[in-house]
Amino acid sequence: MTRIKTCDTLAKVGSPPSTTDNGSALSLPSLGTVPPSNSVVKATEQKKEGRMAVCVSFMRKLVRRKIFTDDDITETNLNRCLTTLDLIGLGIGSTLGTGIYIVTGQVAKETAGPSVILSFLIAGIASAFAGMCYAEFAARVPRAGSAYVYSYVTVGELMAFVIGWNLLLEYIIGTASVARAWSTYFDSLIDNKIQNFFRENLPMDVTGLSGYPDFFSFCITLLLTGVLCIGVKESTRFNNIFTCVNLLVITYVVICGFFKADLSNWEIEPSKVPEGSKAGSGGFMPFGFSGMMSGAATCFYAYVGFDCIATTGEETKNPQRSIPIGIVVALLVISLAYCSIAAVVTLMCPYYLVDINAPLPFIFDRVGWGVARYIITIGALCGLSTSLLGAMFPLPRVLYAMGSDGLIFRFMAKVSPRFKTPLIGTLVSGVFAGLMAMMFNLDELVDMMSIGTLLAYTLVAICVLILRYEIDDNLPKMNSLVKMSRTSLLDFEKQPFRMSYLIKPPSNSPTEMSAHIAKVSVGVMCVVITGFSAFVIFLDTALMERKVWAIAVATVLGALILLCLTFIICQPQNTSALNFKVPLVPYIPALSCVVNIYLMLKLSAMTWLRFGIWMLIGFAIYFLYGIRNSEEGAKRRLRALPTVTNIDTSTETGPEIEDFSRSSSAIGFNCSEPSDRDDWRKRPINNSEKQPLLGADKND
Repeated sequence: MTRIKTCDTLAKVGSPPSTTDNGSALSLPSLGTVPPSNSVVKATEQKKEGRMAVCVSFMRKLVRRKIFTDDDITETNLNRCLTTLDLIGLGIGSTLGTGIYIVTGQVAKETAGPSVILSFLIAGIASAFAGMCYAEFAARVPRAGSAYVYSYVTVGELMAFVIGWNLLLEYIIGTASVARAWSTYFDSLIDNKIQNFFRENLPMDVTGLSGYPDFFSFCITLLLTGVLCIGVKESTRFNNIFTCVNLLVITYVVICGFFKADLSNWEIEPSKVPEGSKAGSGGFMPFGFSGMMSGAATCFYAYVGFDCIATTGEETKNPQRSIPIGIVVALLVISLAYCSIAAVVTLMCPYYLVDINAPLPFIFDRVGWGVARYIITIGALCGLSTSLLGAMFPLPRVLYAMGSDGLIFRFMAKVSPRFKTPLIGTLVSGVFAGLMAMMFNLDELVDMMSIGTLLAYTLVAICVLILRYEIDDNLPKMNSLVKMSRTSLLDFEKQPFRMSYLIKPPSNSPTEMSAHIAKVSVGVMCVVITGFSAFVIFLDTALMERKVWAIAVATVLGALILLCLTFIICQPQNTSALNFKVPLVPYIPALSCVVNIYLMLKLSAMTWLRFGIWMLIGFAIYFLYGIRNSEEGAKRRLRALPTVTNIDTSTETGPEIEDFSRSSSAIGFNCSEPSDRDDWRKRPINNSEKQPLLGADKND
């Protein structure tokens, strides 16, 4: 009889035999799956926790926010020399260029007719919404970088990089397009001799490139790059002189134009409109209300440029006062100039006769004032020069801010000790913009400039909403924002959420719960606004045909927007004192979001494709370089150092400590010799109190 060992015996002896005593195969009863040992289970769990910790750490890096202390707000390597008048001149000069001398005639003849004056007024109001949001943020965070810095202290690092990268695109293409316009306008005054010479001797028959290399625009860009390099005060002095000349010419045009104004040009009968001219139906709104609104969308881009004032936070003597005043006053003057010129153009001449390439010289020639052509030409060249300077001015400042933070290559932030300007960033950006102006046909690329601008406007409005409902009473000190976020989990445990808090918050002052409700409501509102705008744009035919399902969907989306806005309104606002605050919050920032998102979605598919390619290049730089060299990341690792205590140096030595020491030294601290009070190497070891070397700060 075959003898089989029992399970108890097997446990004592070891592995069960595979055969019987006579060599035949042994058939054992199934003992089930042997459970893994505790060490295996523990190792598996540790691997899962390790992978989870890596993911969490990576996500925290993407949303880490920049911390400003009081010293950071005032200290800078740049030269603080700009006054309020300098900022007003910079804002006006960077904006009053092509909008005055070209866009007015184009919109009047092809889109809006005499109602172009209302188009400029509506566009000015929409720009004022964004301008006021910029002004409040400048009062909170007076640093170089404009919307890039504003989003860094509010939303997080990744979104800040996206905004900064798009601002670079906006300013590069803006510089190149204005340089090309300057060259083309000047060439037209000398019978296109420059264009004809290069087309004959250096033709370029390549799709997407210019028909000839425009060396003149390249030289103009390099000339103004040199002006920007030698000092910010010298640059603004140049800008102020040319802006004054431009404003004098505009004043001359307006005063003289009203002497020849004819109100009947605003009341043209349909029978007098030339047939087949695509000139509408006459009257004040020959293209209807939709034409006037379409003209407002075009005129909105004529206001792009005032945001360069927000990049001067580290070069202004009193930025928290001067920047808000500069933005508001500049927008008022710009709006007045645009509306006045629009009125003169449409009152002096029937809208369908306006020359879209040179409207002002044409209308004065038509009334017999040919001498005005030369005066207008001087103003146009001065206006285009200041627009070119205004487009170039913020570009090295954004490069400086991003390079200082380590998100792009740090050499871009190097400041000249002699001129106190970001010399390398200015030279690199000037040469790159000049090459684009020389080589590329920019007609199809100008829309890409609009995406960066509108995205920046949108995010600044969102940031204003977020900060207005935060709990800290001293928000200009940005350090408090981070302190609040570190205690948020504990605050939520103390104050559980209730549905009634959406309408009736538990306190009349901001709490962590009310701030969280406001943030979530703002986020949901922006998503719904995007859906609503896309629906209105891409399914406008169904809405015009009054289909029930289309009206129902639009109504539901509109109701959701109003519901989110209601939740925001019900939350208590922060009452901290600032030099400037946006009035009518949350209405104005919300309207700014609606306008900007709608205009972004109106851009063409090719524009979005080019935008996607540009963003892929940016993400490659950020994830391969920026995320590892972030100055804010290094500071957080340094702040974690005091919490590192009682580590057994006999078992946990070397690499981590040396790594950390190197990262600390990189930002100016010496961790090689700790003080006696903090010399953790000499302390008794208590294994129960061991902590990991890095990551003691849970928000790292």
